Amino acid sequence: MPDLTQERAGVPVLVCAPDGPPVATEQDVLDLIGATYFGAEVVAVPVSRLDERFFTLSTRFAGEVMQKFGNYRLRLAVVGDISRHLAASSALRALVHESNRGEQVWFVPDLDALDARLRGAA
Repeated sequence: MPDLTQERAGVPVLVCAPDGPPVATEQDVLDLIGATYFGAEVVAVPVSRLDERFFTLSTRFAGEVMQKFGNYRLRLAVVGDISRHLAASSALRALVHESNRGEQVWFVPDLDALDARLRGAA
């Protein structure tokens, strides 16, 4: 399944395929952002696509990814189970908590939860 732009809860969302290319470099992030030029306002990236460094905050990769999306005024949704990462890092738990309070970056368990967030944010 390729990455596809879908309307979800009235918002155009680039839904990334779980088996697509990994997001491991700045160029990978820019490629996802470039794919939004077809009209997406949100990019939904499965946890399986994110390099493990994303969940180790000391690498600063998560911050770089989040900053890129913010610079381009796009929302990012990290979709999937991150419980093992949360169990290993209080800093990541704090980041997820704060992110989910805002409107720019969300961590959601599945696309249904993303839809609910989008309906609440619209």
